[in-house]
Amino acid sequence: MSTTPGGPAAQGGGPDRGAGAVDVEQALLGGSTYRGIAEQELSPGEERFERRRRTTGLFLAPLVTAVFYFLPLDLSYAQQTLAAVLLGVVVLWMTEPVPIPVGGLIGIAAIALLGAVPAEEAFVPFGDTTVLTFIGAFILAQAMLQHGVARRFAFRILAIPGVGRSTTKVLIAFGAITCLLSAFVSNTATVAMLLPTALGILAVIAKLLQEQGYTDAEGRFDPTRLRVGVALMLMLAYGASVGGLLTPVGSPPNLIGRDLIEQRTGEAISFAAWMGMALPVCALMFVALAVVLLLLNKPEIRHLTGVEEYVARERERLGPLSRAERNTLFAFGVTVALWITPGVVAVVAGTDSGLYIEMGERLDEGIVAVLGAGLLFLLPTDWGKREYTMTWGDAAKIDWGTIVLFGTGIVFGSLLDSTGLAETIGQGTFDALGFGSAFAITAFAVVLAIAVSETTSNTASAAVVVPIILPLAEAAGVNPLTPALAATFAASFGFMLPVSTPQNAIVYGSGVVPITKMIRSGISFDILGAILVALLLPLMIVVVGLG
Repeated sequence: MSTTPGGPAAQGGGPDRGAGAVDVEQALLGGSTYRGIAEQELSPGEERFERRRRTTGLFLAPLVTAVFYFLPLDLSYAQQTLAAVLLGVVVLWMTEPVPIPVGGLIGIAAIALLGAVPAEEAFVPFGDTTVLTFIGAFILAQAMLQHGVARRFAFRILAIPGVGRSTTKVLIAFGAITCLLSAFVSNTATVAMLLPTALGILAVIAKLLQEQGYTDAEGRFDPTRLRVGVALMLMLAYGASVGGLLTPVGSPPNLIGRDLIEQRTGEAISFAAWMGMALPVCALMFVALAVVLLLLNKPEIRHLTGVEEYVARERERLGPLSRAERNTLFAFGVTVALWITPGVVAVVAGTDSGLYIEMGERLDEGIVAVLGAGLLFLLPTDWGKREYTMTWGDAAKIDWGTIVLFGTGIVFGSLLDSTGLAETIGQGTFDALGFGSAFAITAFAVVLAIAVSETTSNTASAAVVVPIILPLAEAAGVNPLTPALAATFAASFGFMLPVSTPQNAIVYGSGVVPITKMIRSGISFDILGAILVALLLPLMIVVVGLG
């Protein structure tokens, strides 16, 4: 593309696509509502691909399971059955003939039905307090979205003087907003909530380009095919993945990986320790993200007018803080404060102190999350009418599918460990590849987790990869904490394809991001992110005293 003021667009251009003929708002904002991949308007080619993918999975999953189930392998019945079913479930996760959470439930039912483990044992992990942590965090996030706290925060950052005058500053500020919100709100919800705002900003930029006579190489002006639009949308999607790494509750893989590590090693990772470890990694990943997106999708315009006015109008519409917003901020603040309290006590009194042990036991993160969410149902917005910040109808709108998938991920991770299958795979991998150093195993863990996360959900990636890496590291005589945490972080990657993460699917569904540009930007960020995690995370683990 090229900027050609006074060119065909400014002069009316061709008969069909001159700049004056394009309704920017309609082109960009007409379809900004989030829809899943299956619900989006696809091209005929994409429809055929999706139909074939789902049909293939419907028959391939049971076939893979049956073949592996009957293979004459030197495995116990429980291990071979679990492996056969898990392979079938991975096929279901990759091809989606049924919703991803349902695929996990089918797998657990099959494991119990085939007698690999008793049903009550298979479903025990669903009662883990980690599940409560996720439910409570989701309810708090729902309140932030419902009452506009997250949106108010976004416009407050964009209103910082000078930000709205530069394309680069807008992109970086929007990425920072996304990162910070997704540290506590689910990545998917963050992107879905911020997408209309991103498209609104893009509409302002596109109108500015239109007024300046911008056209592409063919003399046309298409607001849905601007490089600045690609950069903004991918900053939204990838920034959420980066920010989700910042806290244990930021993304399902974090909680799954941490839980599996604690079960295997007995090493508890506090909320504060996780943030201390993750903050430098996330900060450098964000810098790398900005560099990649700005280099590969160089914006057509540098200096902006109109964005500051757009942000000011939107802030004015929000008005002053409502009672519901103040209540939500209070509940959120109490929850985060209680989450980090044990970590603060550990720094002051030491991890061997009685106070720290007592705090850690009483302020379990699952219990704190439930208490914080419970405050939303107690804090009134209108006491006379007995109206409260949240109702159960509001809370029921949280993403229960993700919670189910999260629970099934814990189940499969737990079964991989309890049946000894993870040990068998880890030892076999060690014997085959001969890893002899902590760095080699960490690098392998990162690459494996990214490869799996590109083709299936991040939650499933963590549930499958982390249990394998733990015994692999032990077989090599390496502390498993570092490679397992590296796999946990890398499981949140998957930047290349729309199906890699829900946030990728959301921005792809906006129509602004061509698949080729997502692949090119995604693979570049995958590589840079992998290098940062493999090199920096081991250092930060030592710095926070976990190694």
